[in-house]
Amino acid sequence: MSEINSIRHFQETNDFNKIVFERRSVKVYDPEVKISREEMTEMLAEASRAPSAINMQPWRFLVIDSVEGKEKLLPLASFNQTQAQTSSAVIAVFYDKHNIDYLDDIIGRSVELGYMPQDIADMQLQQSKEYYAGLDDLGLHTMNLIDSSLVSMQLMLVARAHGYDTNPMAGYDKERIAETFGLDKERYQPVMMISIGKAVKEGYPSYRLPIETITTWA
Repeated sequence: MSEINSIRHFQETNDFNKIVFERRSVKVYDPEVKISREEMTEMLAEASRAPSAINMQPWRFLVIDSVEGKEKLLPLASFNQTQAQTSSAVIAVFYDKHNIDYLDDIIGRSVELGYMPQDIADMQLQQSKEYYAGLDDLGLHTMNLIDSSLVSMQLMLVARAHGYDTNPMAGYDKERIAETFGLDKERYQPVMMISIGKAVKEGYPSYRLPIETITTWA
């Protein structure tokens, strides 16, 4: 086993406290550490267990892990140049404005797998289509943004469990990110970018407001 793989294996964990309390936003990564597409696919699948409204799973991932992809990304990465250059990959998270197109397949597969009886599926299909038809652009945007933010946080925790570090990034050219990589910019709406890799040094701890400040009991 290589030194890199030994380090990575050593830091894998299923300890919930280590995953949550030791997660840090990392700016500089070891550029020699690569993540295989097989493992990246595994992490994305685990992250996609996140909840979403009506189980619509509106999130879409653009994984930028090649030299050519990084070169395209750099002009768009604003003040996140270091993360883009040194990370194993940058994952751009979008939501799909046309995700309603997948509703029949999602509910149909739930029936096939025994997760849902046919009569409930028929009712949910009708109610869901009526609900989506009544949403305005702001309502659709808000719902999809919330769901895609949930999967983004879950992806960062999954990465930590696999022994990797991450950093969520909002500083990039949202107007150009989709079309730069050949995506329909009207359909695919940017949510955030997440760099992932192995930190060259631990991220800094940060102060959190006390629960008394952020919580109201009723």
